[in-house]
Amino acid sequence: MAGFVRDMLAGLAHAGGRDGPGAEHHRLLVRLDRRLAGLVRGGSGAEGETIRLRPGDCSAWSGDPRGRPAHSAESCRALIDSIADAGGNRIPVLVRANPPGSAQPWELLVGGRRHFAVDWLNHNGRPELRLKALAVALSDEEAFRLADIENREREDIAELDRARSYQAALDRFYGGVQTRMAEALGLSNSQFSRLLSLAQLPVEVVDAFATREEIRVRHSEVLTPLLRRADAGERLLAAARDIGGEQQALARDGGQLLSAATVLARLRDAAAGLPRDHAVVAGGTRVGQVRPGRGGALLIDLALAEDADIDALLSALRATLLAAREDQ
Repeated sequence: MAGFVRDMLAGLAHAGGRDGPGAEHHRLLVRLDRRLAGLVRGGSGAEGETIRLRPGDCSAWSGDPRGRPAHSAESCRALIDSIADAGGNRIPVLVRANPPGSAQPWELLVGGRRHFAVDWLNHNGRPELRLKALAVALSDEEAFRLADIENREREDIAELDRARSYQAALDRFYGGVQTRMAEALGLSNSQFSRLLSLAQLPVEVVDAFATREEIRVRHSEVLTPLLRRADAGERLLAAARDIGGEQQALARDGGQLLSAATVLARLRDAAAGLPRDHAVVAGGTRVGQVRPGRGGALLIDLALAEDADIDALLSALRATLLAAREDQ
């Protein structure tokens, strides 16, 4: 079994030069799932043998690019129903043996959603089900590449998390040599460099976005060159801290958070030294904005509902006008 996995990983490295998941990555993932589904011979856990174990017998592998994703019964409902109907997972997970004396005998490498689904069923009326698994002997670097193949086709891993996992793996497995790691993962050097730039975005910038899932490589392509310029970078970081505070206030008051497009535009304007628009937020809802006009004037745009709290609006407008005046 490990031989098959190594052959597949070698094929990925030789594919090279492709940006994004691409047809080659999809083909390799299909091969992995089909091959795993076809390996059903039983055994006691030797290399390549199918075993059945309790989900609790598996520890999470620390090198998984997704870390410990927050699976839920809702997000895994179709898989849970399928496994329940079939009496077990058709496609085995991949595990490797933990060192002697570990609290759990196995380490889960591939198949986190299947692991969650069987565990959920064990606790919800199907305690007899066991997790079908294949035991393999892979190095950490091989396990990292294998998990990466699977995760590139998944929608529940943020680009930022994937990029940060690459950043951590670069020194751990590849001696800090970017071309070496890019080749091993079947990525072009340009795609790999863009992912590393995303991983290196300052925490202030990350916190300015409503969720980490919204942050994309294309955002870092715009912001990274600006951050490298001393004055522009300082203005951008200051704006990011302000936006992060706004996002927290909106979340606390139940308001609608600023979109990724809005955040990006405001950061770019701040880096360029342009006066920015200030949102007027009353009762957790954005009701307008204060924007710079000619000759130092401030222009106010408001959209009021019939039942708007005028006192709350005037208080919010006053605070916004003072903040806008300070920025002039």
